[in-house]
Amino acid sequence: MFKMKSVGSNQFELRTNTGIVFYSYETPVAFFDALRGYFKTEEKFSRTTSKHVNNWCPSNAVVLNSEEFSKRVEAILTSRYSEAS
Repeated sequence: MFKMKSVGSNQFELRTNTGIVFYSYETPVAFFDALRGYFKTEEKFSRTTSKHVNNWCPSNAVVLNSEEFSKRVEAILTSRYSEAS
């Protein structure tokens, strides 16, 4: 079950039973995995989106390349942890 929550101007959290995907505007840019912690994409965005990510994630969030980030977000959205290991 998903629950979308606005957490600021153009900032949203999509909550599942296994984690939270953080969106800036309509783009997933970070996530919290209930088993593994915080992650963010290495992809560069606008100054505003970068500020959103840095405010949402702790400073020790793991940075993932775009392919791995997308794979892990998909795993959270579909609750397939074993495939995102």
